[in-house]
Amino acid sequence: MFPICGNLPGDTYTHNGQAYTLKQHGFARNLPWQVVEQATDTHAALTLELTNTEATYTQYPFAFQVRFTYELAGHTLTIHAQVTNRSAEPLPFALGFHPYFAIPATAKNQLNIDLPATTLWDHQTRTSQPFTGFDFTQPEIDIAFRPLTGQVATVTQEHGTLTLEYDPAFTTLVFWTVAGKDFYCLEPWTAPRYALTAGDDLIRLAPSDTWTAGVRLSTQLY
Repeated sequence: MFPICGNLPGDTYTHNGQAYTLKQHGFARNLPWQVVEQATDTHAALTLELTNTEATYTQYPFAFQVRFTYELAGHTLTIHAQVTNRSAEPLPFALGFHPYFAIPATAKNQLNIDLPATTLWDHQTRTSQPFTGFDFTQPEIDIAFRPLTGQVATVTQEHGTLTLEYDPAFTTLVFWTVAGKDFYCLEPWTAPRYALTAGDDLIRLAPSDTWTAGVRLSTQLY
């Protein structure tokens, strides 16, 4: 997800007095990326790159380079994110990941989820609540956990444990699932919804600077 996570009010924002339209989660997930590096020696690694185009300027009037490096070794996937500001002004952005994890819909209530947070923001009701657990009888769960008190979350189910580790730059964890669907999502975001307009945890990268952060997903099977 780049240059926003989640959506914006009315899918619009204003920069220097001009209104722009930017759809949910930004444009990065819908554009072609270029493979710029790969390796298969001690582990499998792949680096993808996305840069600004005339089309992105109509939604986001900034010059940028985004690189994701995926490294797979054993049961661990590490993702390194790198953003470089090629504009002459600060680059405002949020960045996140939206992984889906397969699980039978009927087994979700068996998940043991340990998250480093005590407060959640419900995206559907737009209310803040204490976190007391998940109610998988709901048609949809779409909640953001913040503030976070640590950099590790774990999900344990019948055949193993998934561990998600993330750098401190990721200030928000989103949990999303839909009743009857065989998945859940656990998503590290650097900022919550509306950050581009509200400013909460929004990164403002200085011209010519480069920002880096990473996440790690590992599994232990029983």
